[in-house]
Amino acid sequence: MTPMRMHKIEGDHGRFREIVRGRIRKELRKFLTHGELISRKGKDSVSIPLPQIEIPRFKFGQKQTGGVGQGQGDIGDALGEDGEQGAGSEAGDKPGDHVLEVEVSLKELAEILGEELELPNIQPKGKNVVQTEKSRYVGIRRIGPESLRHFKRTYKAALLRQIASGEYDPANPIIIPERDDRRYRSWEVRPIPENSAVLIYMMDVSGSMGEEQKEIVRIEAFWLDTWLRSQYKNIQSVFIVHDAEAKEVDEHTFYHLRESGGTKISSAYHLCSKIIRERYNPLEWNIYPFHFSDGDNWGADDTSHCFRLLDEQILPASNVFCYGQVRSAYGSGKFKEDLDQRYGDNDQVITSDIPNVDGIMDSIREFLGKGK
Repeated sequence: MTPMRMHKIEGDHGRFREIVRGRIRKELRKFLTHGELISRKGKDSVSIPLPQIEIPRFKFGQKQTGGVGQGQGDIGDALGEDGEQGAGSEAGDKPGDHVLEVEVSLKELAEILGEELELPNIQPKGKNVVQTEKSRYVGIRRIGPESLRHFKRTYKAALLRQIASGEYDPANPIIIPERDDRRYRSWEVRPIPENSAVLIYMMDVSGSMGEEQKEIVRIEAFWLDTWLRSQYKNIQSVFIVHDAEAKEVDEHTFYHLRESGGTKISSAYHLCSKIIRERYNPLEWNIYPFHFSDGDNWGADDTSHCFRLLDEQILPASNVFCYGQVRSAYGSGKFKEDLDQRYGDNDQVITSDIPNVDGIMDSIREFLGKGK
């Protein structure tokens, strides 16, 4: 393939990607509210259906015009060798609905999300103990593999040698490097610190939290995770479910477990505090607790207990604490009021009301908009 042809293909591909980005941005709110998008997630990318993008297609001509291929013919004429006549069925002249599956990297999806919601980059709090290795070219040496030969340094060494020996002829400036003229890049491997974060998801799974509420949590957690993973090199996730008691579970159980007991929010905060204390040193980790509930709690005494756990253990260790209240026909919604009354002037505590799937986008903006 010629370089010009290759350049044209790369240009066409770049323009197509810009069209895709524009379409995703235009319909971001729709994508934010569709749970099936999450099932299309791969390791580093997600497959997005874009039904509005025009793709090449055959277009039928006007019906009843006759003709076979490039020649003449009548409707019903045989097209094969067996002599059978066709049925003469009518062909439509309206374009169909085209759905194009486009694979978008999670990094690119996070960029679109950040641009559209005007999210600031995260300012990490914790120091990092996670080390990765990175090779850097740090100098020049006389030995090495040919793949690392430094052309300019080699040419310069050969030129200086020929000038010093009187072999250089300005009228015929041919430079032929010898073995001792060759120079090679040298490198070393250095440890590079990377910022690390842990996302602690807590969810009320009592009887008042139905499938609709848990689906809202599932969708919002996907987008929170997508953005934060674009900000940190090393991410870990912890999942806690609670009714009157709390327990740590895996991701699948987190979104599918349903209990029927009462609600005691302090049980989740107590387990969250314990996990932070035992596994995530705040000096080394950026800690993000997210709690989702319909606002019911055991009573005023337990709410006071929640405040003590937040004040003494969770908030001092966290970058920010986020509470999302998912509306439910059976939930009182009082816990958000209690948090707002207690922490209304505290930038470290962010609460959000999520009435339905359409409220997810605003909730994400509230949680991530401060760049903490």
